[in-house]
Amino acid sequence: MPKKEIKRYSKDFGKKEKVLNYTCQTYQLSRPNKVGAVMALIRECQPKTIEEWKKWYFKNAFTDGKKPAKITQETLKELGERLFTKITEIVIPEWQEAFRQLTLQDCIDYIHNLTLNRTFDGFIREKSVITDGLAKQYPKVAFVESDPELDHAGDIDYLGWVGKSAFGIQIKPVTSKANFGNYSASERMKASFSDFTDKYKGKVFIIYSLDGEVGNKEIYKDIQKEIEKLKK
Repeated sequence: MPKKEIKRYSKDFGKKEKVLNYTCQTYQLSRPNKVGAVMALIRECQPKTIEEWKKWYFKNAFTDGKKPAKITQETLKELGERLFTKITEIVIPEWQEAFRQLTLQDCIDYIHNLTLNRTFDGFIREKSVITDGLAKQYPKVAFVESDPELDHAGDIDYLGWVGKSAFGIQIKPVTSKANFGNYSASERMKASFSDFTDKYKGKVFIIYSLDGEVGNKEIYKDIQKEIEKLKK
């Protein structure tokens, strides 16, 4: 039986895709607080055509934040203009300087550091967050490392088992959220978190590691509520 072909509407930006994606992610121009929770919106819409989706989006999309704002065509245009400014005034000059200074030894050291040093640092931080933080806070929860497939595909580092159900833990270095207020999960991550909940019943919590300790201890209350819910 021939494989069904799915028509794609996404534009191919070729070699420009990398710089566009890098800058958009670095300056958080596609976060829910800028374009709305698009995956949640499209799932609510359940469109059958791209035209139906676009019309529904501009009718129902609001920025995600304390003061939600209506998203319009002009909103996306302004974000595009900001993206262009960031690329031309910041990213390109920074990259040009980096290209001029880059050496063969930098590349060798980077691969070595990324493969060994950063992996070890991350492993130790994760272990400390679990064993010295969460496991002591919730002694009756069985914390286990996620299997490689779940970690890679679902952004889950540990599972906290409560009976036959589990909640998920993603551990991030504190540098990814300098003041515990700027970071938000990407739409892809939100979708994978939702898939996790469908399978294991529990929510996914993002824990910030501050020198191997839980940096956002206020999340303990939310985790405790989730544990009580999973017990029922």
